[in-house]
Amino acid sequence: FIMRTFVKLWIPQCLQILRSPCRLFHRYNRLLASPLISYYDSINQCEKELPEYFNFASDVLDKWAELEKDGRRPANPAFWWIKDEGEEVKWSFEELGYLSSKAANILSEACGLQKGDKVLVALPRVPEWWLLNIACMRTGIVFIPGTSQLTAKDILYRLQASKAKCIITSDALAPAVESVMPDCQSLKSKLIVSKNSRDGWLNFKELLVVTSANHKCVKTRSQDPMLIYFTSGSTGSPKMVVQSHSSYGIGFTVSGRYWMNLTPSDIMWNTSDTGWVKSAWGSVFAPWINGSCVFIHHMPQFKPAVIADTLSRYPITTFCTAPTAYRMLVQHGLNSYKFMSLKHCVSGGEPLNPEVIKQWKTQTGLNIHEGYGQTETVTICANVKGMKIKPGSLGKALPPYDVQIVDDHGAILPAGEEGDIAVRIQPKRPFCLFSQYLDNPEKTAATVRGNFYITGDRGIMDEEGYVWFVGRSDDIINSSGYRIGPFEVESALIEHPAVSESAVVSSPDPIRGEVVKAFVVLAPAFVSHDPEQLTRDLQQHVRNVTAPYKYPRKIEFVQALPKTVAGKIQRKILKNKEWGR
Repeated sequence: FIMRTFVKLWIPQCLQILRSPCRLFHRYNRLLASPLISYYDSINQCEKELPEYFNFASDVLDKWAELEKDGRRPANPAFWWIKDEGEEVKWSFEELGYLSSKAANILSEACGLQKGDKVLVALPRVPEWWLLNIACMRTGIVFIPGTSQLTAKDILYRLQASKAKCIITSDALAPAVESVMPDCQSLKSKLIVSKNSRDGWLNFKELLVVTSANHKCVKTRSQDPMLIYFTSGSTGSPKMVVQSHSSYGIGFTVSGRYWMNLTPSDIMWNTSDTGWVKSAWGSVFAPWINGSCVFIHHMPQFKPAVIADTLSRYPITTFCTAPTAYRMLVQHGLNSYKFMSLKHCVSGGEPLNPEVIKQWKTQTGLNIHEGYGQTETVTICANVKGMKIKPGSLGKALPPYDVQIVDDHGAILPAGEEGDIAVRIQPKRPFCLFSQYLDNPEKTAATVRGNFYITGDRGIMDEEGYVWFVGRSDDIINSSGYRIGPFEVESALIEHPAVSESAVVSSPDPIRGEVVKAFVVLAPAFVSHDPEQLTRDLQQHVRNVTAPYKYPRKIEFVQALPKTVAGKIQRKILKNKEWGR
């Protein structure tokens, strides 16, 4: 049965669904900042101390529900989910509270979980993912997101490393979980989100209908663990990044308010997969702490036409997607679409080529506000609303971070000199920095150099404080003593009409040690062109656009580039192939 019917089963006393969302969303006064937003903003601005206790569910979501009841928030949904087949879910903050309290009871009672226990959640973009996220906050259970594309090997590693006591997934991954069960001693319960029952699994949808909504939120300290993300490094197995209730729960107030430009009248659509950290950033914490509506399209595959159509049909005011997606959208062509409500666009996850920013502005009239951060941080730098945008720049540091470019000894470098992008952690460590890499004190310690947390990214800061990304420390190409960042070469290549996408890595060379190699996906109109001539044209183009020594001495034309589920180009795979690893 469709989701709309399912929601009626869940909440007989469903609140009134909006009949005219556009009108209601846009009449709200943007200048009326809630005291709730102002309070958490002041903590980020270092004007107020971090509270000893904090829980995002009780201190933010439930407070918005109260404001909603008192008529002090627009009568908008807090959560709005759609699917191609016409299914739709709209929940207010009150409904979110009601349903997530039921989900919290399922975790505590049926699954037998307690505060501090860990649960691995691998689900696609389904409404239950958001309910379970909040339910874990309410119970003090540590939420571990995973993409729904995990393999059996990935699941086994994550369950063993985290010692998770419960896994929550869908029909698609249930067989993979069952195949590794004998080797997962810590696992005590399995919860499936499915319309169908499955032997050996508790069924979330069935339990939600019959479980009580009477639940008292546990008291959590600000520094108690709330989330664990598995993040890949250049070597070894993925590390477990621990984020506290306050680091993500309070730390995204500034990002949401100033970079994403969110207020309670806004509808935010972030296209990220639920397994990627950007989903926590743009589909949970930043919008909800600012009282905005989280908009989600189920969309199993990224289709530019579906994205453009959705931006046309729904009153989405703020849009966030990955640079790869923006590239695909401008190549698809947007001149025939009208985005009537859209007024602010943001991007993150990997650097955005200036040419894409230019084309997006030409086709939509809107700037793309790029931001930069990591799983270990909140937003480090951003191009906030109202500031001058320098295409290709990551923008300026966001509070509470003091961002500097440092050398190999941790000394601050002058403007214009390349070094490591770093965040000051002395004399006071920012509260919105990860707690640790769980069970890995060596890797945790290795992120510190002198007074700074080292991001592992190379960059330059200009005279005005704008930060420019050069590349991951392990992606930098050293050719005949010249240090070359892949991003600059990729940005030069994409300005050429023949290039749809590119990825630049180092390639072994007997004379220079290593040289620049570009993997290029051609635009359809150039696929039949002579590859040798195209290679020469592209090499000359890069020489003309950037420093001559940076041009790709090797070019390989490919059908597609390897990417993560989040759409990030996996240069490491290409580099390993080049070096025979």
